[in-house]
Amino acid sequence: VRLLKRFAALLRKGASSCFCPPLSINHKHLTFNLFMRAVIQRVLSSSVSVNGQIVGKIPDKARGLCVLVGITHDDTQDDADYVIRKILTTRYWPDENGTQWKRNVQQIDGSLLLVSQFTLYSKFKGTKLDFHRAMGPEEAKAMFDGIVERLKKDYKEDKVETGEFGGYMNVHIENDGPVTTIVDSKQRDF
Repeated sequence: VRLLKRFAALLRKGASSCFCPPLSINHKHLTFNLFMRAVIQRVLSSSVSVNGQIVGKIPDKARGLCVLVGITHDDTQDDADYVIRKILTTRYWPDENGTQWKRNVQQIDGSLLLVSQFTLYSKFKGTKLDFHRAMGPEEAKAMFDGIVERLKKDYKEDKVETGEFGGYMNVHIENDGPVTTIVDSKQRDF
């Protein structure tokens, strides 16, 4: 146990210079605390279809962000608030002079397409995928719906669309750049 605690302290010390998830120690295991994860892609267009029907979209050449959201067991409203803030305020677009990374989705009047994706919390068990790190469907749906509602409230209701929570979806993404970022709610300096 002493060695594990010492190892965790060393990892925490170096966390600012390398990727290191938050750690906790119990008497038997070194465990990694998980965090809300969002994969944000700057897009020219994007759509989500279920059974051949489009259920959410960013129209062609409309510009915006397609956001894949993964929610884990210990996510809280604070994690959701952080992800929402990053979605709305991160500067992905150039300004009117062409200077890169100057304008956020609100400043370009862009659209948002959010897709719940529990597979962001998959874990390999040999050649099989395990999804036990993802939050259960009922709780995750409530949190995902809360994120969507907050984005509609804080931005523009008509600019926020989603896929179908828990549905089998086909996601079309026309990535612009390509520009893709990953936001992890408990790795705020990463």
